Amino acid sequence: MGFGSFVGRVLFASVFILSAYQEFNEYGDDGRHVAMVLKPKIEAFIHRLYPRVSVQMPDIEIKRVVVVAIALKGIGGILFIFGSSLGAYLLLLHQLIATPILYNFYDYDSEEKEFTQLFIKFTQNVALVGALLFFIGMKNSVPKRQHRKKIDKTKTF
Repeated sequence: MGFGSFVGRVLFASVFILSAYQEFNEYGDDGRHVAMVLKPKIEAFIHRLYPRVSVQMPDIEIKRVVVVAIALKGIGGILFIFGSSLGAYLLLLHQLIATPILYNFYDYDSEEKEFTQLFIKFTQNVALVGALLFFIGMKNSVPKRQHRKKIDKTKTF
């Protein structure tokens, strides 16, 4: 069971690690390309969220958001491979923040092509969140190994 669990964690984390690696390569020297793609999605999310929270949203520097996302996915994925709950929490944090921003199916009419594509990707990410929650729950439910003291049996002659 230990080896199968390890292989499963490697396959699961590879999604995040490869994604972080690809984003790191696309980031380049100044991150201009990644920022151009991400900026409209973040602005649309903020404009949708702002009337509901009535709190002044701070200015967000997109390049820093991308760097934090790369770090969360990379570090979280590597820690997750080794069975760390911290890695699962980092990946969960990334998923909870990034999923509603990147896959904004709610901005489209249900007959549009973009709606279907974004909704499928959104539900896939929700499934990843579920898997991470399952891992965290299982990790917390399994008791830590306790060393048993050997009881010396008295020898009778």
